[in-house]
Amino acid sequence: MRFSLRVPWRRAAAAATGAGLLAALLSASPPALAAAPGPVVTVPPPGAHGFPFLAAAEDLGSFGYTENEYFITGTATSYAKSGLWTSNGRWDVRASGQAPYKTRLLVRRPSDPAKFNGTVVVEWLNVSGQLELSPDYWFARDELLRKGYAWVGVSAQSVGVNGGLGEIRGLKGWDPARYGGLVHPGDAFSYDIFSQAGQALRSPDGPDPLGGLAVRTLLADGESQSAGLMTTYANAVQPVSRVYDGFMIHSNGAVGAPISGELSDTLWMPNPSRIRTDLTVPTFVVLTETDVPLAAAARQPDTDRVVHWELAGTSHGDQWAYDLGQPTLKKSAGSAVPEAGCAAGSAPFNDGPGHYSMNAALRGLDAWARGGARPAGGAPLDTVLRDPRTGLATGGVRLPDVTVPTRTLTGLRDTSGSSGVFCGLYGARDPWNGGADPWDRHDSGDPSDPSLPWTAEPVLSALYPTHADYVAKVRAAAQASVSAGHLLPEDAAAITAAAEGSGIGG
Repeated sequence: MRFSLRVPWRRAAAAATGAGLLAALLSASPPALAAAPGPVVTVPPPGAHGFPFLAAAEDLGSFGYTENEYFITGTATSYAKSGLWTSNGRWDVRASGQAPYKTRLLVRRPSDPAKFNGTVVVEWLNVSGQLELSPDYWFARDELLRKGYAWVGVSAQSVGVNGGLGEIRGLKGWDPARYGGLVHPGDAFSYDIFSQAGQALRSPDGPDPLGGLAVRTLLADGESQSAGLMTTYANAVQPVSRVYDGFMIHSNGAVGAPISGELSDTLWMPNPSRIRTDLTVPTFVVLTETDVPLAAAARQPDTDRVVHWELAGTSHGDQWAYDLGQPTLKKSAGSAVPEAGCAAGSAPFNDGPGHYSMNAALRGLDAWARGGARPAGGAPLDTVLRDPRTGLATGGVRLPDVTVPTRTLTGLRDTSGSSGVFCGLYGARDPWNGGADPWDRHDSGDPSDPSLPWTAEPVLSALYPTHADYVAKVRAAAQASVSAGHLLPEDAAAITAAAEGSGIGG
């Protein structure tokens, strides 16, 4: 890849000294970098398992989908900061090195080209558990498959390919016959690898990962650790690569990931790291209740290019994503799958409306990236006050599970006695059953009543005197969420049908 400086920027930097240099760096045009080159696409060998790591456990064919894997090979560029990086996210970069790489794309697409809606969601696979996960595929699975999106998971990081501290030693250790030839030079190169993955989907050099589907919109997506990398990608790399048409940043923190790929360099990243507002493509930031306390420092007003949702009653991981993802992980990793490790007798995982919100956010981002209206914003979540009657958070985007509640849903949980580092990410739920659960202790471990003065759990028959009353309230709340732009009509219908089929009320 070749890089060049615009002459006005070079002259401005050379002419300035002292305070004048700082002013010039902040106001001058950034370095102009060439677009990422396209990699060569190949088909992997069958390997020992006969299927790719993270192959779906569910029958994708029953949804009219097919799953395939491809390798991409090329030369990746690493980046370094150029000029001063501040909290406004307007971060310039320069080339700092090059290295060969070979990694993989996991592709799920409609079998019938006529069912493809023109949009590819490209997910930066998450490696927080020392093996690859696809959390946003699981959160938004219903919307992806019912609306004809293609989904592509990218093995962008070294841990996913080369292995880390976990029992699964990366793709190469899991199946040397299939993945032994992969090469990952380190996370400093992950940003450009992700750019080249997008280019391979638009203009493949070799077999077409999308089987000839005509791509109209390419959306970049990342959750949790991947969302931190996505923040830095959007701020620093997208302005020079111009590969993606929009960004979904789900559950990021207040600080972007280091451009160097070195975790220790997080200390040198702007804190907070906000999304730059001069991007030519839209960015949708979605935070769960778990994320907001740490991410709140990076709050910023919505603009015509940035929208935020903070979701009441949701958690970083939840029962929905766990139930969808665990069979897929078990299929590939077996007993090596990292468990949440929550203490016996502690509250069950949050089973709130996070997936409904992600469905709506995805459809909103897709329309926005195609030139449609900006999606509706949402109120900020209160990071301190909870409703003393229900234990539910106040503020934020509030779907029917929260506005017509039947249980306490929280993004926080007591992790005392837990053996796993991920337990706290799953939030908690507390059924309202008169305090009969082992975690109903009126202390910090009780998700429905964590502080004085103690209050009794709500009585459902008192809240909803009849079943018809409950169903009517749910139907009205669902319609209000649809009207607000926070819920899709299909999901509103499903929520209402579930209420009709319940025994709640009276």
